[in-house]
Amino acid sequence: MRIITRTVMILSVVSLLADVASEMLYPVIPVYLKEIGFSVLLIGILEGVVNFTAGISKGYFGKMSDEKGVRLPFVKLGYLLSAVSKPLIAVFVYPVWIFFVRTIDRLGKGVRTAARDALLSQEATPATKARVFGFHRSMDTVGAAIGPVLALLFLFFYPGDYKTLFYLAFIPGMLSILFIFLLKEKKQPVSTLGKGNFFSFFKYWKIASPDFRKVVPGLLLFALFNSSDIFLLLITKETIGENTLTILGVTFNSDTITIGAYIFYNLIYAAASYPMGILADKLGFKKVILLGFLLFAIVYGGFAFNPSIGLIFILFSIYGIYAAATEGVIKAWITNLAHKENTATAIGFYTSCESICALFASIIAGALWTNFGSTSTFITTAAISLLVFIYFFLRIRNSATQ
Repeated sequence: MRIITRTVMILSVVSLLADVASEMLYPVIPVYLKEIGFSVLLIGILEGVVNFTAGISKGYFGKMSDEKGVRLPFVKLGYLLSAVSKPLIAVFVYPVWIFFVRTIDRLGKGVRTAARDALLSQEATPATKARVFGFHRSMDTVGAAIGPVLALLFLFFYPGDYKTLFYLAFIPGMLSILFIFLLKEKKQPVSTLGKGNFFSFFKYWKIASPDFRKVVPGLLLFALFNSSDIFLLLITKETIGENTLTILGVTFNSDTITIGAYIFYNLIYAAASYPMGILADKLGFKKVILLGFLLFAIVYGGFAFNPSIGLIFILFSIYGIYAAATEGVIKAWITNLAHKENTATAIGFYTSCESICALFASIIAGALWTNFGSTSTFITTAAISLLVFIYFFLRIRNSATQ
């Protein structure tokens, strides 16, 4: 049986192109926001709010996808919203408009995510889920590595010209939408939950399996302290300070080193995602995710103590393995524990709750940083991740679906 089907490949290419667009901007957004007057706390609130918007909408649009029995309209609209938001960041510089534009971008993610992941789940069997999601994450992350490389090259020749970069990011975003039209809709089972209001996807908890109700709370506790990666970029820039790195006669400052470290992280993430998916299909989701939580604690603990430039790159490589061991594997796990007719609703329920936690995570991280310094932010996060590790180790059993 072919594991990576045509649909999986096309969706993976779509994600790759969309991530090229997003990640061209992601490493420079915190720098740009600080340049136009945002504080670290305000950046934390911004990232929390926009991710909350994306997350809470994932549940609504996931349930709507199950109700209508279609996926592709949600996938197309979601990627379109994200694409058109890119150049708007350069046009609007006032905080209220930045919030609005970033919300459009993340809303696009909310519209498409559950429907897209349900499509991926439909293309796999329970025994191949982690590999399918791992492959998708790998391709997605290749895009996340290409994007910062393009940004780094552009800023090397045009330092500080962030606005032009925002316009250029529109190109791969629109290309991603064109690829979606190569897909054909398949008949989907219709949701058994019935219609309801915007928050009716929360009803899924009542019919969820016992394993789903054990796994999700642990994942959400972890999400409650897993703040935006922007804080990793900020701590990297803060730690490097005025130091520079010279390679083959070329000198790199803190901005280029920070982007370089983020590129390195994405390369490791991309390379490790599919192997981690294979490992999870063979050994069980729990074991691989436990490894991920442990690596996460090591990374955040390491960043708390002013690492050298060399150690920063080592920590980002470990962070890439953590992401590979958790991101795709968690989604595979969730879909294996979900009912087929409510797959998008189950994914939407989890990702919505996760984003509610992400809102508080980024606000907590920003508040801790502002009031007690960056070390407190990273030590607290590392400690909580170890508690989640213990919870999964003691409470969650391994099984064919786990």
